[in-house]
Amino acid sequence: MSDQFIRPATAGDVSRLAEILVFNNRINFYPIFRCDEFSFGEMQVIPIANQFLADPQLMARTFVYDDGIVRGMMVLDGDEVKRLFVEPSFQGRGIGAALLRFAMERHHVTHLWALEKNTRAIRFYERHGFRLTDEKVFEEDTTEYLIHLKR
Repeated sequence: MSDQFIRPATAGDVSRLAEILVFNNRINFYPIFRCDEFSFGEMQVIPIANQFLADPQLMARTFVYDDGIVRGMMVLDGDEVKRLFVEPSFQGRGIGAALLRFAMERHHVTHLWALEKNTRAIRFYERHGFRLTDEKVFEEDTTEYLIHLKR
């Protein structure tokens, strides 16, 4: 996959950004946290889309993979990947790899945090040169760990 399809997010993308976040949360994180209130109450497309629209700084740090359909998204913060998600229907097609490569090559990303129990994501990042460190912290308001990966 080429990074020719990666571009900064625009206001026209916010519904897809929100959908991708909601779907990934429910598929990947609900089985770990089992929090109905968050996954099915707070994680709603319209409020999340509005969060993006209300935060120009967040929008400026958000990129999409768009080949005619927004299939993936990521949020960067300096040299850190804050979020990287691909629409579940399009996973396994190199979209996440293209987004991560773009982040490393164009934005010099060197680290990220991943949920310790999200082993699929950890393996993905390790395949792309990231290594686990000894650093871990609790995910806010939970008993689950985030682990630090660096390249």
